[in-house]
Amino acid sequence: MVRGKIQIKKIENTTSRQVTFSKRRKGLFKKAHELSVLCDAQVAAIIFSQKGRLYDFASSDIQKTIKRYAEYKGEYFVAENHPIEQYVQGLKKEMVTMVEKIEMLEVHNRKLMGQNLASCSVKELQEIATQIEKSLHIVRSRKAKLNGDEIQKLKAKEMELKDERVRLRGMVGEIPMGTPSTSKEREDVETDLFIGYPKSRP
Repeated sequence: MVRGKIQIKKIENTTSRQVTFSKRRKGLFKKAHELSVLCDAQVAAIIFSQKGRLYDFASSDIQKTIKRYAEYKGEYFVAENHPIEQYVQGLKKEMVTMVEKIEMLEVHNRKLMGQNLASCSVKELQEIATQIEKSLHIVRSRKAKLNGDEIQKLKAKEMELKDERVRLRGMVGEIPMGTPSTSKEREDVETDLFIGYPKSRP
């Protein structure tokens, strides 16, 4: 008769759970003993029941086995954490280097602003003056370019306004300023308004 596969899950019935625990515990310790004898291995097993009762098996002194286990795990954790410690140390060194660079830049910027120059040598002052002149040249060049661009924009705007003025004159028939009007034009604009009785006109 083929034995069915047992589903591994918690046994809800308390009595059945206790019976299964006892059988499985004895079976586990039997297998541990066989492993130690057949393979000449140092084997230890520790079990705590649901109620907290301790059961253990050891092929030799269990205290020595536990001590050996603790020493091995300690060495393993040290070896495992060593790369992390190296990474942290590398970050600390990098942070110190960055802080030193920032301090140097701050000192240099203060010197460019004309501060803390008492400790500078003639050579250092000359280098600072040269750098300031280069910076001024760059600033002036940039300013001249921006001014030139602004002038070009204003000229273009002026041309647009002139074209718009000519277009509007063409739409309303405006007479250019300074052009004298003829006598015929003056007659056309005379009014027929008279005070009193109207008079006959030739």
